[in-house]
Amino acid sequence: MFSFFKKSETPAEPVAAPVAAQEEKAPRSWLERLKAGLSRTSASIGDVFSRRKIDDELLEELEATLLMADCGVDATLTLLAELRRRWKHEKLETGDQLRAALAEGLTKLLTPLQQPLVLSEHKPYIIMLVGVNGAGKTTSIGKLANHFQQQGKSVLLAAGDTFRAAAREQLIEWGDRNNVSVIAQEGGDPAAVAFDAISAARARNIDVVMVDTAGRLPTQMHLMDEIAKVRRVVSKAEPSGPHEVLLVLDGNVGQNALAQLKAFDKAVGVTGLIVTKLDGTAKGGVIAAIARTHPKPLRFIGVGEGIEDLQPFVAMEYVDALLSTGNSGSAEGV
Repeated sequence: MFSFFKKSETPAEPVAAPVAAQEEKAPRSWLERLKAGLSRTSASIGDVFSRRKIDDELLEELEATLLMADCGVDATLTLLAELRRRWKHEKLETGDQLRAALAEGLTKLLTPLQQPLVLSEHKPYIIMLVGVNGAGKTTSIGKLANHFQQQGKSVLLAAGDTFRAAAREQLIEWGDRNNVSVIAQEGGDPAAVAFDAISAARARNIDVVMVDTAGRLPTQMHLMDEIAKVRRVVSKAEPSGPHEVLLVLDGNVGQNALAQLKAFDKAVGVTGLIVTKLDGTAKGGVIAAIARTHPKPLRFIGVGEGIEDLQPFVAMEYVDALLSTGNSGSAEGV
């Protein structure tokens, strides 16, 4: 039996914090949170620039540092080749000059990924989310629901991870927090949940349907086939859909993210990415590896547990945070 969890009509109002506490914990901007999240990566890269004038030894050390940050071999060699060219032709001398040149190279590499998700004229606009267990799919759905609501869109969630009761309960909790409805089922066929959610969205004139799916390893081909089945059923329910297939990647897995991307793209045709858990990782360069070897639009990045800690990817902001000299502290969470 399907369960229809209706949004709360009268959500509890938050209790106001004392004025002194509010002043002490003034909310940080998104860029500040991003810099804090990427502080471990930026610290390791920044250490190279602070030591001496530019020479072959420094460039070799920078190459090793970028590889350790999971920029990947292809992206690292491309970036270093450009830095060596500029060093010789523009006679760069200082670490700050080299940092600026690297920032330009990285921004050029990452900018093609900067393609914000724009909801088209399709109604409902159907989004499937896929990825391995623990990547942050369900949490990302909750945050996206808030993001779309801020754009004035109505949202319906489909608890398509029917294999894990905790995932269903987690999505229902996010639905309650966002004051949106959730279509769920105890066990059974995730494709049927998706079909039912699309039908419900049509009946209620909903703008956006987000379909959660069960996490699985890309090597589990029989389970990957089940995700492909969900995609086919969505297409039957709405011939133009799904309108977006988002792969959620854990920013901590480094180069393994590329293997996941290739496998899920082959199975379901990935149209966009979400990279989560960038806070506290020393592997923030993985986005450069993706841009060089398997580029896909990077719709959102996440650096914390807060509902607003998932934001559209902006290449210049990301590079600024990655090469920042003033990071302190780190965020925690998805």
